[in-house]
Amino acid sequence: MTGFDVPNHGRRAAGRPVVPAAKGSRARGTTPRAAWREVAHAVLLGLSTGVVILVAALAVVLIVVPKVTGSVPLSVLTQSMEPSLPPGTLLVVRPVAVDDIRIGDVVTYQIASGQPAVVSHRVVGITTSSTGQRTFVLKGDANALPDGAPVTAPQVRGVLWYSIPGLGVVNQAVNGARSWLVPTMAAILLTYGALMVGLGTRSAVQRRRRRAVRGGRAHRAAQEERHPASSAG
Repeated sequence: MTGFDVPNHGRRAAGRPVVPAAKGSRARGTTPRAAWREVAHAVLLGLSTGVVILVAALAVVLIVVPKVTGSVPLSVLTQSMEPSLPPGTLLVVRPVAVDDIRIGDVVTYQIASGQPAVVSHRVVGITTSSTGQRTFVLKGDANALPDGAPVTAPQVRGVLWYSIPGLGVVNQAVNGARSWLVPTMAAILLTYGALMVGLGTRSAVQRRRRRAVRGGRAHRAAQEERHPASSAG
């Protein structure tokens, strides 16, 4: 009898087990759910880091710098210094020697000597008495007339060092809540640190598990290649 070659379509090659083709993201070992989880983690990390940086920057501007330099943070409440210093602007005022004050400086002074209420206006005139004592004429940039009475040296609190628009509102909130703000910020920072440690630990554990699973699959595939299953018949 004449032999016929039998096509080997669908038969396994000897020693090479057929492995089904992987589909979609599972071929890369990452499911869509895991991918979304990683995206959410990255977004949360970015937002939380941004919040911490913002809080730290505000703390430096409103608390640390004034404490270190002996300056005072104040908030503009009226429109008398517009347009250069509109309401809501943060003023950081530092003490200077009265002899160093010049025309054009923005000076913060007590309305009545020894009283807490203050005004920050620009120096438009300086008078020196025969005894060497200086008095200052101040005026708001938006005002038509200078302030009512000359300002004496004991009334002067300091000269404008720098200003930041919009942060005056934050400064008011900080000064009004200083008793509970520092403990609250400390609690927020500690919570953030614990959250970041927890998320980092969880992410590391998940990565190790995924590597172990992929390693196990690769090991089984290698074992099957070395020891193929014997065909019956």
